[in-house]
Amino acid sequence: MLNQRDCEEKGMKLQDSIIKIKGIGEKTAVSFAKVGIHTVEDLIRYYPRAYETYGEPVALSAVEDGKKYAVLGFILSVSAVKRYAKYQVFTAQIQAGQEVMQGTWFNMPFLRNHFQRGAQYVFRGIVYIRGNQYRMEQPEHYTLGDYDRLLHVMQPKYPLTAGLTGKMVAKAVRQVLDGGEAGVEEYLPESMRKAYGLMPEWQAVRQVHFPINEEEMRTARDRLVFDEFLLFVLGVRRLKESQGKIRNEAQMIKVPETERLIGALPYELTGAQKKVWKEISEDMTGSHVMSRLIQGDVGSGKTILAMLALIMAGCNGYQGALMVPTEVLARQHFQSISELLSQHQIPLKPVLLTGAMTPKEKRQTGEEIACGTVQIIIGTHALIQESVNYHRLGLVVTDEQHRFGVRQRENLAGKGLHPHVLVMSATPIPRTLAIIIYGDLDISVVDELPAHRLPIKNCVVDESYRPVAYRFMEKETALGHQVYIICPMVEESDEMELENVTDYTRKLQKILPGHRIACLHGKMKPKEKNEIMERFAEGEIQILVSTTVIEVGINVPNATVMMVENAERFGLAQLHQLRGRVGRGKAQSYCIFMSRSKGKETRRRLEVLNRSNDGFYIAGEDLKLRGPGDLFGIRQSGILEFKLGDVFQDAKVLKQAGEAAGRILEEDPDLELPEHRMLAARLEQYLKKGGESLNL
Repeated sequence: MLNQRDCEEKGMKLQDSIIKIKGIGEKTAVSFAKVGIHTVEDLIRYYPRAYETYGEPVALSAVEDGKKYAVLGFILSVSAVKRYAKYQVFTAQIQAGQEVMQGTWFNMPFLRNHFQRGAQYVFRGIVYIRGNQYRMEQPEHYTLGDYDRLLHVMQPKYPLTAGLTGKMVAKAVRQVLDGGEAGVEEYLPESMRKAYGLMPEWQAVRQVHFPINEEEMRTARDRLVFDEFLLFVLGVRRLKESQGKIRNEAQMIKVPETERLIGALPYELTGAQKKVWKEISEDMTGSHVMSRLIQGDVGSGKTILAMLALIMAGCNGYQGALMVPTEVLARQHFQSISELLSQHQIPLKPVLLTGAMTPKEKRQTGEEIACGTVQIIIGTHALIQESVNYHRLGLVVTDEQHRFGVRQRENLAGKGLHPHVLVMSATPIPRTLAIIIYGDLDISVVDELPAHRLPIKNCVVDESYRPVAYRFMEKETALGHQVYIICPMVEESDEMELENVTDYTRKLQKILPGHRIACLHGKMKPKEKNEIMERFAEGEIQILVSTTVIEVGINVPNATVMMVENAERFGLAQLHQLRGRVGRGKAQSYCIFMSRSKGKETRRRLEVLNRSNDGFYIAGEDLKLRGPGDLFGIRQSGILEFKLGDVFQDAKVLKQAGEAAGRILEEDPDLELPEHRMLAARLEQYLKKGGESLNL
């Protein structure tokens, strides 16, 4: 293998532009840049999102509905190309042994003339069975010779964009990897690699792109996931170390307003809420700055604890800031705290600050914040912009912390003296993992639901239940309630069977005429998204068809039904988060998990949600149920997005990385020993880049 010096002599370095790679010119480089690939290092760290293993062609009589297969067949006939809205569609009848299969292609009219009657191909795609009819949508097709070359070889599948193909990425990666190590130097001590059974990093990089078999891929992936987790944990521990020494400059005392408010609430705080409030108030009156995570299930009552902390800060002469993920949620929180302060005659003034405000409104609000005439500031990421100056910022609260990241939280904290930091998260992470992930924070858990909350009624169903579900929605909307329908996609793709919000909305408007139906997805402009969420929150929209953008960021007590299409495509923790959008009012709420999969494992997973509304139990069961085949399948979203690692499915590796980080820092806190110098340099590089996408 080549070392860095050899590679430099060959002219290929990690920091070089990808234009140095043969076959990549200015135009192609623009396509690579769309997915964040600018340098050689960006390219080799652009890991596959999955792999395709090409198996032997099978007989249609042996296939299962909804699974991917290769089928050998002859073209019997090809239809004309037809237009449906924005789609151009044609079909082919394919003789496969004793059975006939229909192939359907969308927006590929050029293929129609390519398929000649009697031509033989291997067709590869998901087979759908309806009665005794078989069909494939958007199948790949290969000559027998081409398919033989792919047989049993694992092919990488990369995240792509317009103008960028998998072949382009794989070819460029292979060219770099075949040229040597490109300057990737091993930074882990050999003793650590042996202790955890880790292969050398360069070998892992090569192997994760082009593994010979699944075992090779897993071994390579484990090494790279270990690296991601180790650097993250070391970064978090370093942050904890620097924060732990900060004395409390925003010294506060307990104030009667908070206790008066607690006594006047129309409900009694749960035992868990009382315990966590005691921890928060002791932190804020203590000798060191508070850095605390409130981890509580959806609906456990974290928001009232945040409001109590904000009131305590305001009554002590400090300002408190609450930062939330969306403008709609910011407005809802602002309205709630305004009503709370007014109703209980607490002499504090709140203000709202969001990106959607006009320049004049922002300027006026900024002046109020800077001169201290407002004590409670509620907003989105606009709170951490350079133009915002605080008078005496004593407390920072972030809601759904994983939406912001440590770096942004620190930016906001840096606007005060050394303000207290309170983080709220409804992502149900088992405590053993939370301690590792949130190593810079003390952890409080609100593990009780208020007595007045009605448990959500759940059901896991297949597509035959759909007419019943629609009738049930009609019944609920007739009672004045609202409905969420969640789809996993925005537009059609190669897996055509997945429900998508745009087509689903059009279809639903025909099925439920007279209903006010709208769709929401992440590709919309922020202003458009906010407008739709506002209209839903105000009751103008009865049924909202959405992707997971509503996972956090909207509170509609009037919504009583949540239906999740293709529920098998989501992680259990994420499904539980989505379910948390209903059950917020006084009426009984319902969650329908619609699954196309008939597999036993899928049913087993989804039944966990059917029998429990406890997010922490669900997260624990999710860890137990994840098998070795889940590495690139269902991925949780919302929490700390690593390139490869997933804190749920890679829980074992996360624990090993946490253990390794603890041992290293115990033995060598400043990473000064010779065997840790390479690790220290890599950690420094990692932190300079902002902890990758984690904003460390």
